[in-house]
Amino acid sequence: MRAYQGQRSDNVPIKRDAAAKRAQLQKLRERLAAMRSHESPSLRDSIESSIKRLEAELAGERR
Repeated sequence: MRAYQGQRSDNVPIKRDAAAKRAQLQKLRERLAAMRSHESPSLRDSIESSIKRLEAELAGERR
């Protein structure tokens, strides 16, 4: 089955406005704070990198 233009499986990042990015950033920070010490270090690193990426995007939008 062929994909049509605008389909989510087009391997294109989902576009979000600044408010949605701030909400996601808050959720990721809460998730990181709630993580226990025995959880996977790679999961922790992944969440931290997502937080840094979102912070950088939001800082770029403010300029």
